[in-house]
Amino acid sequence: MLVYFGALIAMFMATLDMQIVVTALPTIAGELGNLHLFGWVGSAYLLSTAAVAPFYGKLGDMYGRKNVVMTAIVLFLIGSAACGLAWSMESLIAARVLQGIGGGGLMVSAFAMIGELFGPRDRAKYQGYSSAVFALSSILGPVAGGYITSLFGWRWVFLVNLPVGIVVLALIFLAMRSKFVEKQHKVDYFGGVLLAVATTAIVYWGDHVIDPTGPDLLTFALPVIGIAAAIWFVVTERRAAEPIVPLRLFQNHTITIVTLVSLLAGVVTLGQFFYFALYFQVITGFGPAEVGFLFLPASATSMVVSMLAGRIIAATGRYKWMPVAAMAVGALLMVGYTFVDAHTPVWIMALLMAVFGISMGLQFQVLMVAIQAAAPLQDIGAATGLITQARTIGASLGLAVNGAVMTWALTQQSAQLPADVAAAVPGGLTSLSPHIAAGLPEATRAVVLSHYTAGFNTLFLFLAAVYVLAMIFTIMLKDVQIPKRG
Repeated sequence: MLVYFGALIAMFMATLDMQIVVTALPTIAGELGNLHLFGWVGSAYLLSTAAVAPFYGKLGDMYGRKNVVMTAIVLFLIGSAACGLAWSMESLIAARVLQGIGGGGLMVSAFAMIGELFGPRDRAKYQGYSSAVFALSSILGPVAGGYITSLFGWRWVFLVNLPVGIVVLALIFLAMRSKFVEKQHKVDYFGGVLLAVATTAIVYWGDHVIDPTGPDLLTFALPVIGIAAAIWFVVTERRAAEPIVPLRLFQNHTITIVTLVSLLAGVVTLGQFFYFALYFQVITGFGPAEVGFLFLPASATSMVVSMLAGRIIAATGRYKWMPVAAMAVGALLMVGYTFVDAHTPVWIMALLMAVFGISMGLQFQVLMVAIQAAAPLQDIGAATGLITQARTIGASLGLAVNGAVMTWALTQQSAQLPADVAAAVPGGLTSLSPHIAAGLPEATRAVVLSHYTAGFNTLFLFLAAVYVLAMIFTIMLKDVQIPKRG
């Protein structure tokens, strides 16, 4: 249980740093400049997490989790310190890459440790608690980020990881047993690098797909690089003695479907948080801390539903209906957001966020339990790395593509502004910050926010379509019953 507790704290740190910068980003951008790099502060972390996830999963399978997770913690702490000392937006993004390399190891290792500690059905219960921690950190992140930024400055959003991380490092060192490795393993470094290149190229390309300034060289080069690296990766894995991602896993119908659904789930959940925070701040005029409170209902419902879902799976062994319901609820919710505007009461916004939490609670740990139950025990780390990578790739793509859709839609709406109103926002709606919106005359602000919400409605409808696609895949899952012992 000490090891389990350490895994939960490690997971909390890694997932907290996905979202803790959400409400701090406007302040960070105001101090460091380069607002156009706004989304990449989050995307860089998620991208590097996705790129290294398979490495950590496979290395843990080979050599045991202890040394792997301790290495990840050290890298995460070094990256956190570098983020706190950043002097420009570019240096902050670079530091977030290093932090993500460590964070990816924390998430994969934590989920894999739980998979190895407990039997197939018991995993559901304990993964339920871990997913409650995941949801808590993901949704509390904006609240913590807002308050820390307001009270101590944005740098402490990252530096607060240092004392917590040192405690976790000591706990893992003292409580966890090392795995004695007799076999000489051959790590598939080349395959891992190819997968990282393919992941990076494809995710970075997402930022260029819908660009109001028009296509550039990267728009055409990145997908070619990504596809070529992916094909080369598959060829390499077929020949590797111990592949980073054993391709035999994809012969399992459940693993294939869960991987696809996890990627889409990342787009509509983690890849959307940044834009929820921006949207709420602009249309309500609230500060970072106040907007952070709008995320609390999602935290509460997600935690409760995650734990309840885990107990139901532990008792019945059935799970298929949960992700199907999650995606259906998410699709309806995104349509519901198209009716939100600057005049919507705050309690309705909070209620909608509570429903968002229900959708998250019915999918995150359920998909993890499903893939771990379907994978052989010796490949549980690789399978965990696979779903973690899919989820973080989805989140990275969500940040890029959702941002591109938002930018395109707001650009279209900017062109429809009356001339006198457009003069009040010279940079257009894409450069509208909460501070600028709050300083506009009331009549001008009403027109601007009307067009602003219309632009975001396009994004919400896009997300609804992604939810529907994910629901179709979840319906294709086999309705299996997880055995009590495996």
